[in-house]
Amino acid sequence: MKTEDVLALFELPFSELVYRAQTVHRGHFDPDRVQLSSLLSVKTGGCPEDCAYCPQSRRHATDVDDEPLLPLAEVLAAAQAAKAGGATRFCMGAAWRSPKARDLEGILPMIAGVKALGMETCATLGMLRPGQAESLREAGLDYYNHNLDTSPEFYGQIITTREYRDRLDTLERVRAAGLRVCCGGIVGMGESRRDRAALIAQLAGLDPYPESVPINDLVAVPGTPLADAAPLDPLEFVRTVAATRIAMPRAWVRISAGRERMSEAVQALCFLAGANSVFRGSKLLTTGNPEAARDSEMFDRLGMKPVAPVS
Repeated sequence: MKTEDVLALFELPFSELVYRAQTVHRGHFDPDRVQLSSLLSVKTGGCPEDCAYCPQSRRHATDVDDEPLLPLAEVLAAAQAAKAGGATRFCMGAAWRSPKARDLEGILPMIAGVKALGMETCATLGMLRPGQAESLREAGLDYYNHNLDTSPEFYGQIITTREYRDRLDTLERVRAAGLRVCCGGIVGMGESRRDRAALIAQLAGLDPYPESVPINDLVAVPGTPLADAAPLDPLEFVRTVAATRIAMPRAWVRISAGRERMSEAVQALCFLAGANSVFRGSKLLTTGNPEAARDSEMFDRLGMKPVAPVS
């Protein structure tokens, strides 16, 4: 699917776009089921990258401190609590540009421990060097998250400390190692609708496309270059979800960052447009997320139920 094809989807009347997305969604998923994931920052702050959206960059004047890797016991306790709360996938995030060998020595037992709990495992650790994806797989990793963030054309306005090609190289290493890919982007960073369409086309053009696609609505954090970014129109966010579903029919499409400030009506439209995954828990790395009880109430009103635990 090319950028022009995705852009044509964006420009459909809203009802037609959502109808098409829901039709595609029903062809591959139970429309009343939602996959629950949990995300924990196992190593927070101090990242040398200059991503304009990220409060964990040491280049930005935010209130996020550079912290050491969490103890293994603390991570496993968080995973157990997430499982008890209905999450079937547990993602561990570390604010590294690229993990060193000694960094992985601390991460691998976390992956093995979470896997032993009977959960799907996911990690986002930055760019991977040759051989690292294989080590992660051997420890029991199921998914590796590495977002493309935005379109190739807009990328340089958001990040200057790495190239788009760097992201693609890591995704290729992840695939070659036999891991599943979690890869999406962020909207509301000042990009155009064409940029949003180009991001989706880029994702859909990966061979194969990601099994999991998180769509993040920018959380504008004080101290970051995007602190004053204008919020994206909520219906444009729904359009982004719908276009993503149509472009990648079999992917889990997750409403990720920014959900805390979304109304339940907007979230309901996202589910109607083909979203079928959310993060469960009050925090996403360093930014807020709806409380579990609030989500449970919303799902009850919508008649939605969590997908079954991993067997």
